[in-house]
Amino acid sequence: MNGLVDELLAHLARGDEGVLVRVESTQGSAPREAGTWMAVWQDGLTATIGGGQLEFQAIAEARDFLAGHAQIEGVRRYPLGPSLGQCCGGVVFLSYRRIGPADAKALQAELLAHLEPVALFGGGHVGAALARLLSTLPFKVRWVDSRDGVFPDALPAQIETEHSDPVQDAVAQLAPGSRVLIMSFSHAEDLDIVIACLKRLRARGDLPYVGLIGSKTKWATFSHRLEARGFTAEELTRVTCPIGVPGITGKEPEVIAVAVAAQLLQGLYRDASAG
Repeated sequence: MNGLVDELLAHLARGDEGVLVRVESTQGSAPREAGTWMAVWQDGLTATIGGGQLEFQAIAEARDFLAGHAQIEGVRRYPLGPSLGQCCGGVVFLSYRRIGPADAKALQAELLAHLEPVALFGGGHVGAALARLLSTLPFKVRWVDSRDGVFPDALPAQIETEHSDPVQDAVAQLAPGSRVLIMSFSHAEDLDIVIACLKRLRARGDLPYVGLIGSKTKWATFSHRLEARGFTAEELTRVTCPIGVPGITGKEPEVIAVAVAAQLLQGLYRDASAG
């Protein structure tokens, strides 16, 4: 598994110097949103700020900066009109910052802080496929299982693993705003995690998505058990089961992962638009 932050850190570990280019803000239509970044190296790139002429010019200016031919550290304004050969019509403000090996630790913390938290319960085949995919998307993942020896040895910076037994105890420590995915090795554990999530939603209301892998039949069974424990029908609507965007019916772990990741992205961008 490898994510963009890991690629940046690998460059710095080799002793490379670069320029971090970040979208600080935008006005009107723009290729990418604020917080988007790319690292420009003398012989390559990590990530993208949207492609096209804006990125082409930013790369050229960053390499001039890196070579000592220009001093552009700070924020610059780019109108996306005829002069730049782009027809978006908006304005993008880009910042430029030199980076080197000494910046690795601070950069890792800074870049991960801008990612959205996801709690993934279950280290099985689907969980592993989801972890691989989510590490390439704007998410940082807390990957939890009650079993020892489940997680791969090498994981990208976006993924933090946790052994928790009982597994549901990890719910109380999740970052506010975490999107929760539940797919443990047993229905009993799944139910315990759902209960912990519903209790946290009742107390704090800070989990925007709780998704449970399974069929409609599984959710009907769970619903009866949850109602017997005192959860209301309204509270149960906070749980999504089955998970994944409708219409993708494949059962392969990678297919399920794509469907679930797409549903998370739908919610993420819907929440951003509402905000």
